[in-house]
This record gives sequence, C-alpha cells and structure tokens, in this order.
Amino acid sequence: MRVNKALQHALAATIGLALYAAAYADNCTGRVNNVAISSETIEVAKGHTMAIFVAHSVTTSENSPHNNVGKCGGYAITTPDGKTRLVGVCARKSKDADSFSDEWVLEAGAERGTWRQIGGTGIFAGKKSSGWFQPISDDGKVYMGRWGGNCD
Repeated sequence: MRVNKALQHALAATIGLALYAAAYADNCTGRVNNVAISSETIEVAKGHTMAIFVAHSVTTSENSPHNNVGKCGGYAITTPDGKTRLVGVCARKSKDADSFSDEWVLEAGAERGTWRQIGGTGIFAGKKSSGWFQPISDDGKVYMGRWGGNCD
C-alpha cells in the first residue's frame, strides 16, 4: 500500500514538473542574421577597448510573426582582463510594416544572451516578449544566431 502511494506521489510530481516546464517553455523560436554596416573601436587604455557598431538585421521564425528586417546598433566593452560584454538595441519591421524593437545583452563569458521587447506597432503593439539568443557564428562582419523565448 505504501509503495502504491509513493508511486502515485512520484507520478503526480513528475506530471506537475512536466506541466510547469511546458508552461514556461519557449513558444517562439527562430534565427537571426546580421551584416555589419559600420563599426569603430576605441582603445581607452592597453587591453581596454570599446567598439560601437551598426548592422542590417533579419529575424526569421516558423512559429511566430517575427519575420522582420531592420537594423541593430550597440557596443562591446572589453576590459583589461580580456572579458567582453555586448549590449544593443534593434528595430525591425514586418512585410506589413508592423514594427518591433528590442534590447539585448550578452554578458562576458556567457553562451546565451537575453533580449526583451521595448516597443512595437501593429501585431507587436503592447507585447512584453522576452527570451534568449545564442550566437552560432560571428566573424565581426556577418553574425548568425538562434533565438527563443516567450512571445505573448
């Protein structure tokens, strides 16, 4: 009898965890590609640099309306200990001219960064979408990555 109760509790806990994970799982995913327009690097001191950049940007998604084109800008700070932190903003629009803007950060040493919507029009108006992004390839001129999150 105790074994049955223990199995029931274990099953209930497993189902509960699965429902919790499903509730907080990504409901939108896609790809992002950026091509550099311009960049400038300033060496503040030996090993301490700041780079400012602007890029054309394209996002694609098969499970959300995030199929947009636009531009991104931002900066990278490299500290004397060799760590680099990236921060930026993007503004893109859909084929129907609905716009979406987000801000993002990739902390030094992290494999994934975070993004959050800061504005939008049309189908993006009033949304509070946010999530993660992960670089796949970046040579300083062309960037490829993937992203996911909660696109409410």
